[in-house]
Amino acid sequence: MVGLFAINAAGVIWGGGSWTPKLALDLEGGTQIILAPQLESGQTVTQDQLDQAVSIIRQRVDSSGVSEAEINTQGQNVVVAIPGALDDETRQRIESSAKLELRPVLAASAATDASASPTDPAATDDPAAEEPSTTPTAEPTDGSDPSWITPAVQEQFDSFSCASLNDAETSAAPADEPLVTCDNTGTVKYILGPVEVSGENIVDATNGMGATQTGASTGQWVVNLRFDDKGTEDFGKVSTRLFGLKAEPPRDQFAFVLDGQVLSAPSMNGIITDGRPSISGNFTQESSKALADQLKFGALPISFTVQSNETITATLGGSQLQSGLIAGLIGLILVVIYTLFQYRLLGLVTIASLVVAAVITYLVITIMSWREGYRLSLAGIAGLIVAIGFTADSFIVYFERVRDELRDGRSLTGAVEAGWKRALRTILASKATNLLAAIVLFILAVGNVKGFAFTLGITTVIDVIIVIMFTHPMLQLLAQTKFFSSGHSASGLDPTALGAVYRGRAEFRAPTGVTGKKGAASAKEAQKRQTIAERKAAELAGVGSTAPKAGSGEGKAD
Repeated sequence: MVGLFAINAAGVIWGGGSWTPKLALDLEGGTQIILAPQLESGQTVTQDQLDQAVSIIRQRVDSSGVSEAEINTQGQNVVVAIPGALDDETRQRIESSAKLELRPVLAASAATDASASPTDPAATDDPAAEEPSTTPTAEPTDGSDPSWITPAVQEQFDSFSCASLNDAETSAAPADEPLVTCDNTGTVKYILGPVEVSGENIVDATNGMGATQTGASTGQWVVNLRFDDKGTEDFGKVSTRLFGLKAEPPRDQFAFVLDGQVLSAPSMNGIITDGRPSISGNFTQESSKALADQLKFGALPISFTVQSNETITATLGGSQLQSGLIAGLIGLILVVIYTLFQYRLLGLVTIASLVVAAVITYLVITIMSWREGYRLSLAGIAGLIVAIGFTADSFIVYFERVRDELRDGRSLTGAVEAGWKRALRTILASKATNLLAAIVLFILAVGNVKGFAFTLGITTVIDVIIVIMFTHPMLQLLAQTKFFSSGHSASGLDPTALGAVYRGRAEFRAPTGVTGKKGAASAKEAQKRQTIAERKAAELAGVGSTAPKAGSGEGKAD
């Protein structure tokens, strides 16, 4: 507990943390973005395309650390609702279609309307080294053929302004035609050939520090790609051709084009046949990770435009949260009443264990809100309420095992240890089942149900920690106190009240100083607690009874 308090305090002081967990969309509100499909005349969108888009956008949002987001379809639109304020990186993940294309460079020149200098040397190396031809010589034979530069393309290139980089017609260029565009900094203009490798052939994309051929770090962040078999074959052909054009820059360059913008246009310095190229550029750690996530989760099946972007209020609000907390409090009170009724003062151990579990759970959720972006929803609160009963169940199993050992004639300290060994196996088996259920539910479910499964799993783990590191040690300490070890009737561990059977050296005497009828009654009660087999064995041995004499301090075992 001290460690968790220290971690959370450090987050509050230095890391922008808080002493309260973040709330989800249903309790706090947030931002809603409606994405409308960008369709050409006569084109329609299918439900399968919309479902695929929802799945990809959900993966992007989850990868950014945002939890409890709601993503679904509404007619032909995709509605994305994010709890809290929406940061620029998450917005970019949602709005970008992340359509990656690999196109050969036909011509490049510095953009006349640029106000900044190029930042990617590989993409801007001698941009005017080759002026585009104004007339085609023949039918194009490959993606690097200058014949793709028709008079119309040349005219478009001459008049093209990088200020129109985000226009819809730029990113919607057909894959089998040349593309006139700029890099993503707006400093270099390009004429690119048709698409030769598609982003759909990307298997994986990760970010990391670039390395030289000798393995030394370049100090620059890059995006590493891995193609499938088709992409590896296609990229190998492109790299072979471009490597042969080293003497004709910029035709030896290839451009990674994302949504119509050139991310990087490096020269081909070798033939790459393993299908593992990398994209370099003016990347930071955050931007390289964002791009890698977008590419890894694939291109959307259709292009979308942002139809609306607005702030929404909480769908449930404070009254429902208050109702949920009241429900949890009622459940806690009922558990307390039951444990005190069933276990007398031993129930205080249950109450103390629940308090410790509640404090640790609160701190863990608060720290995860700060570090992992977790948000607590009403479903998550339901998981916490259900956990009250699951947690109390562990203590009940333990207490009943201790009582069983007392009934068999053990002393309290021996009963605590023997009962713990038996109870631990049961508790671990039960909690393993609960945890497995929570994991399966979290993997298969979507939306708020994940919040329920998450808190259920967290509280299950904490429950095991509490019963091992708090409840059992606490009972060991109490077993050494006179009040509990003497079997006081209010302790909940009174052997007489539990119907204990005399065995061996563990003696159950009548209360000190009790004689006469009461002492005799106690002796009869002790004899009644013998099993039939024990009494018969005693009769055959001629002993008559193995029960201790009332008021005496001795007993004899057969």
